[in-house]
Amino acid sequence: MINSITLKGVATYDPTDGVLIDNLKKVNFLYGTNGCGKTTLSNFLQESANPKFMNCKVSWKDEQPITTLVYNKAFREHNFGKGNINGIFTLGQATTDEIKVIEEKQEELKKLKDEGTKIKDTLKVQIDKKNKVEKEFTEECWKKIYKKYEKEFKDAFVGSMKSGELFKTRFLKEFSSNTANLESIELLREKAKTIFGEVPQKIIPINDFSYENILFIEKDSIWNKIIVGKADVDIAKLIQKLNINDWVNEGRNYIEEDETCPFCQQQTITEDFRNQLESFFDEVYVNDLKKIKDLKQEYNNSNENIINELNSIETEHKNLKGSKLDINKFSAYLKTLISQNTTNNELLNSKIKEPSRKIELVSLKEQLDLIKKLIDTANQEIKKHNEIVENFISEKNKLIQEIWKFLVEEFRVDITKYNSNITGLDSGISKLEANRTLKLEAYKALKSEITKLSKNVTSIQPTVDEINKLLKAYGFLNFKIVPATEDGFYQIQREDGEIAETTLSEGEITFITFLYYLQLAKGGLDENTVNDDRILVIDDPISSLDSNVLFVVSTLIKEILKEVRNDIGSIKQVILLTHNIYFHKEASFEGINRGKGEKNQYYILRKVNSVTKSYSYLDKNPISSSYELLWNEIKDYEKNSGITVQNAMRRVIENYFSILGNKRDETLLSKFPNPQEKEIFRSLLSWINEGSHTLPDDLYVELPDQSIETYLKVFKEIFLYTHNIGHYNMMMGIEENEDIY
Repeated sequence: MINSITLKGVATYDPTDGVLIDNLKKVNFLYGTNGCGKTTLSNFLQESANPKFMNCKVSWKDEQPITTLVYNKAFREHNFGKGNINGIFTLGQATTDEIKVIEEKQEELKKLKDEGTKIKDTLKVQIDKKNKVEKEFTEECWKKIYKKYEKEFKDAFVGSMKSGELFKTRFLKEFSSNTANLESIELLREKAKTIFGEVPQKIIPINDFSYENILFIEKDSIWNKIIVGKADVDIAKLIQKLNINDWVNEGRNYIEEDETCPFCQQQTITEDFRNQLESFFDEVYVNDLKKIKDLKQEYNNSNENIINELNSIETEHKNLKGSKLDINKFSAYLKTLISQNTTNNELLNSKIKEPSRKIELVSLKEQLDLIKKLIDTANQEIKKHNEIVENFISEKNKLIQEIWKFLVEEFRVDITKYNSNITGLDSGISKLEANRTLKLEAYKALKSEITKLSKNVTSIQPTVDEINKLLKAYGFLNFKIVPATEDGFYQIQREDGEIAETTLSEGEITFITFLYYLQLAKGGLDENTVNDDRILVIDDPISSLDSNVLFVVSTLIKEILKEVRNDIGSIKQVILLTHNIYFHKEASFEGINRGKGEKNQYYILRKVNSVTKSYSYLDKNPISSSYELLWNEIKDYEKNSGITVQNAMRRVIENYFSILGNKRDETLLSKFPNPQEKEIFRSLLSWINEGSHTLPDDLYVELPDQSIETYLKVFKEIFLYTHNIGHYNMMMGIEENEDIY
């Protein structure tokens, strides 16, 4: 069954707000004038997949769509715009026993469906109840636990703070698996102050360095050795007497191949002199000098490497947050070390230049020892720190578990109650789902059995007989329905045997089309669909019909509506749309034989500013009589147009004051006491006549003109001055002491 219909962005239905027709029942009447959107509604229900209805929607009961049969102009054109007419299969040719079996099976099927629906409804109630329990518990967890302890234990809630559902899930998991010790809230708070906060990071230990080689070089005896030439050479006495070893050694580099002395520039360099110099600066001298140079190079390289490494350590730990190195002392010691190294480097250079000099290097041991001690101390602190970091992670995890343990114990009663409720609900839901599955399987099997039984007894001939019977009963004697030569089809045949394809009147086509539709509503286009549930949507079935046939159609519809209200047969819902007041009154009349079941639902479609609006009247029929309807148009003028109000006023005056005859207007005019009021009345007469005589007498619903209130006041005064104000108040629904103007 259809619960509601939404029409939006098509024809006269607004693309933004649209129209919602909701609270639909088994029987529904929609009244509206031509052009207000009734056919658009029926077309949508007939072909909802059409792209032009992409913004429209049908809401189904239990979200279960069923077959919808629509009677409208498109139905007439589709089924009676060609020679042959599709046959309708019914059970009319079956034997009494066969029909009884099928009917019993259908009753059993209906019972299964009702039972399945009840199970589904119960299942939905249980699921909703479970969802409610879960929602309430989720909100309690969030408010009573998270919000209460958020500030002090926030770190323990990481990973479950984005939503109440996440927090509840974590809470239940901790309840079932947490094995931590139960600590007091005071202890947990104290530990949280220490552990929760900024997480300490590990520090990389400072690289150790070795400087034994430097100290070894510093202690070498070469630095105190006087390195001079050989003493038993002739020139040795002079060189030693003058103490010019280093000067002569330096000068050797300037002796060329010729005999010119680099010192006195005389021709004194003989071969013998050369030999004496070579003998004086013998191999011992050369080896000592080489050793000095090699040791200096090694010393400088070692110091340079250490100083570079120490500089890197200084730079890193100046910027390292939480450094354990005493950077101030370290920098001071390093500065002194660099200075001492510079001094030693100068001494080494002088030794190389003057090997005969004794030098004493400044020992770097003290500074290097001090620096190494700082590094060793820092590394010890770093080791302790890193151990704390590793232990911190463990301690933090331990604290988090202890906090959750405290929380689940504090709310153990609530959790136990929740788990008990959910377990019970889950058990019930599982049983209901299993039961529903069994019902569905039984329903499908039984429906399949009914379909097979129906195939053996269905025929199109009962439909032929039923339509012809109705045609004859209601005076249509010049044609009838006959089976076509092609199996499964009908034809319309004249009395003389001629096939009538284009010679039927509009009224005849309308009537026979509707009879065909009613048979289709009770049967199916094939054997498999005879017993399917269906919804009827009937859009103005009385066009081109005279009043007698209109009464017949309304009578046939009322019989269907009675069965629908009493849940008899396969028709589950009817939506009837019309613009004809008389037909609306006849079809909706229930009388004392309406039967049981829910009441009809009534709606009016109005076009306001060329946009369709829907008005629901629930089970109160707004179309009671033409005269009452005219007063309703006046009373509800704010929902209607100026044109409609003009028409309503004219017809009320014509009907109610018809006793005054041809001089009605003059008589009424004479009742107004002064010329000004007479002119207003003349204006009213001119206004209502101008806006009404070119329109039909049915209900039209548009937007009111700005001058309506002025003329409504004059309209009321007509009844006041003619002493008929009581009738006016009655029709307008005004109490004795009430005045709407």
